[in-house]
Amino acid sequence: MTDTPPVVLDRTSRVPLAVQLADGLRGAAGLRPGDRLPSTRDLARALGVSRTVTAAAYDQLLAEGWVTGRRGVGTFVVGAAVPAAPVAGRAPAEAAPGVDLRPGAPCTEVLDPAAWRRAWRAAGDRPADVGYDPAGDPAFRAAVVEHLLRHRGLPADPADVLAAAGTSAAVAELAGLLRPGARVGVEDPGYRRAVGALRAAGVEVVPLPVDDDGLVVDAVPRGLDAVYCTPAHQFPLGGRLPAGRRTALVGRARAEGFCVWEDDYDGELRYDVAPLPLLAALAPDVVVHLGTASKVLTPTLGLGWVVAPADLRGRLLERRTATGLRPGRAGQRVFTALAGSGDLARHLRRLRRELADRRGLVRDAVAAAGHASVGDAAGAHLVVPLPDRGTEAAAVGALAARGVAVGSLAEQALADHRAGLVVGWAAPPRADLGPALAVLGEVLAGVRR
Repeated sequence: MTDTPPVVLDRTSRVPLAVQLADGLRGAAGLRPGDRLPSTRDLARALGVSRTVTAAAYDQLLAEGWVTGRRGVGTFVVGAAVPAAPVAGRAPAEAAPGVDLRPGAPCTEVLDPAAWRRAWRAAGDRPADVGYDPAGDPAFRAAVVEHLLRHRGLPADPADVLAAAGTSAAVAELAGLLRPGARVGVEDPGYRRAVGALRAAGVEVVPLPVDDDGLVVDAVPRGLDAVYCTPAHQFPLGGRLPAGRRTALVGRARAEGFCVWEDDYDGELRYDVAPLPLLAALAPDVVVHLGTASKVLTPTLGLGWVVAPADLRGRLLERRTATGLRPGRAGQRVFTALAGSGDLARHLRRLRRELADRRGLVRDAVAAAGHASVGDAAGAHLVVPLPDRGTEAAAVGALAARGVAVGSLAEQALADHRAGLVVGWAAPPRADLGPALAVLGEVLAGVRR
């Protein structure tokens, strides 16, 4: 096959075109093992993109083992959609169109519409102030202090808190303060949007290995300016950084002069034990705490927070003042209203119950298909390990062909070569989750363990 595969690229999306193209080729209907793909030049011409885009997409697929290149002949498909093992006497399960089981989305289904409307009305009732503190709305910062103390055990003062437009935006701001040629260590696999923010700021990203317990502190190289990590719930593998490693990381930060950027993206969402203490509580002098409302409420608010040492806060405020950069105030006021009325605490209780129940359904579906799952009793995603990247890509494509979107370890890796599906359960309505899990189970039943 050398015709142009049916791939649609969204030029308004934040997802790079090369990533979109690689994803589209994996899930393209009609591609089978042995099919020859168009040349990078022909595909670039057909899609109206640069050859750099098509070459990068092919490089990614080659690295995953989904395609293979034959010098002077072309690029050929190796992996393709794996058909689910059929169940005798029963038609394959089908999900509702476009069920999203990728990680990172919140569960908005349990957000009380009446509470949501009350919060927006309360936000709108406040005066439309002309002046604006670059640190954020004072009432919001006070609400964050109360939230962190109650739900994350972090004592802080409103002066310690800066509003942010989300975790990625905060990482970009922090990266902008680093010296030219700075090096920042990032967990691998890890949060790729943080990697994108760092690279956009001209920072060298250094992959750091992780295991079942999270960041391998002994493997962190010297000479870093900062370490970005997710110690409470490593993304995406789900480990919890043990006390010994936490102490070792803080000790090295103090001795070697680097800063630890602690991303607590879903720390409120634990189902087995109380949330783990934050690194920022252990070492506020060398740790920057990053939090977000996106996983517990909605990205609509465009809202997060930074708790940082005084000198770093001062530099961030100076930069905001000089550039006019500041997070939106409306989201801060909505969060403040939700927290002040008690609706936020009630929402978190409902959210934990719902997500814990959904987690059980996902784990059961994976186990029934004969696969193991990796991930702590927290958050809203887990990992299903697979033997190699080709199998991973084939499983992702097979699910996409049947209306279910899942994430993969390949999407979150820099140098790490582990393979697996990253399955979330927060985004879809509860009514769509069951059919989607039936499809997931059938596809996994036909995939090698």
